[in-house]
Amino acid sequence: MKRALIAFLFAGAAVLATAAPAAAHNALIGSDPKDKSSLEAGPSTITLTFDQDVQGGQGINEITVVDANGGHYEVAGDPTIKDTAVSAKVNALGKAGEYKIGYRILSADGHPVSGELTFTLTKDGTGTPTAPANADASTGASDSGGGLPVWVWIVGAVVLLGGGVFFALRGGNTKA
Repeated sequence: MKRALIAFLFAGAAVLATAAPAAAHNALIGSDPKDKSSLEAGPSTITLTFDQDVQGGQGINEITVVDANGGHYEVAGDPTIKDTAVSAKVNALGKAGEYKIGYRILSADGHPVSGELTFTLTKDGTGTPTAPANADASTGASDSGGGLPVWVWIVGAVVLLGGGVFFALRGGNTKA
């Protein structure tokens, strides 16, 4: 009986150790312009493509374009959503240099997903920066969507499994 219980413990530990977290949140799979690309002229539209549909709604999704000095170039208003693609109009860019595309979208599972891409403008444009429409999206901070880290679930499962084994062994040794 003890050997079977020990084998069960090792099998349970192996399953927990190799379990991968579910990847339910949207993931960016493509962009126009591409991340880390060089452009002679600034894009008039930014398009981000995700692996799942993106939920729409006023004020929910946002794309920002920011120069190295923090100047914004995105057009005010909500991005356009078509299935897995999110697009936003962009004003003419300014001086040559690195630009950051920040995004925050509502994932198909209802969690917000955000991140950032960069591209380099190799020739000066004619645009001037504007004030940001929403300061939160300009940070471009990556958000994994909240929730508990996977190690918390593993520790909890091990504790529950250990408690079950303890009570199973203790229950088998009681005398009537």
